[in-house]
Amino acid sequence: MALIAGCASGPGPRDIPVAGGASTEPESQLSTIVTGASDSVESIPGSPDAPYIYRFRQIEPGGAGFTYQDRDLSFYFRPGPDALYFQVENRQNRPVWIDWERSVFYGPNGGTDKVAHATTHWEDRFKSQPSTQVAGLQRFGDYVFPMQYLYDPAGRTAQLHRPLLPEDATSPQYTDRTFGVDLAFVIDDRPRTYPFRFKVASVIPR
Repeated sequence: MALIAGCASGPGPRDIPVAGGASTEPESQLSTIVTGASDSVESIPGSPDAPYIYRFRQIEPGGAGFTYQDRDLSFYFRPGPDALYFQVENRQNRPVWIDWERSVFYGPNGGTDKVAHATTHWEDRFKSQPSTQVAGLQRFGDYVFPMQYLYDPAGRTAQLHRPLLPEDATSPQYTDRTFGVDLAFVIDDRPRTYPFRFKVASVIPR
């Protein structure tokens, strides 16, 4: 179990050539991998030198922006090409748990997968991930992506993974694609799932 209050973040993204490795993902996503993920505060998500800019829209739950709250939790999301960032605030004065094992990622190429996040590495793919505790009245930040996107670091300790969305000439093909996550929590000893879905609203030349 992990006791967390604050934000989790990985090192900034870094393009690394991929050598070999079979996959069913589009070839564009095999051209580079990234190290961790950087939760940029820039108004435009993605790499500053990418040829295209992604615009996203939250479609579930509906409403303005990338937020949602109920009496227990408050969420803020920031979709990006490399991962889906989020921050959750525990609005009550008792701990809640993020149950990574019951959480599900819905990828932009269809299908579902287990959820990888900031502390998930290649060797964890077939292990049970410990739940994360968010203490009462505290915030926790992290990023998520499909477990199958993890890449073998060849002995290094870094978390390597393919980006959630490509930042190359194939980017416009992802217009109108949807992706998202079902984040599973344990609140007052009861399981509760929060579904979030996002859409690539547009892909425009930089």
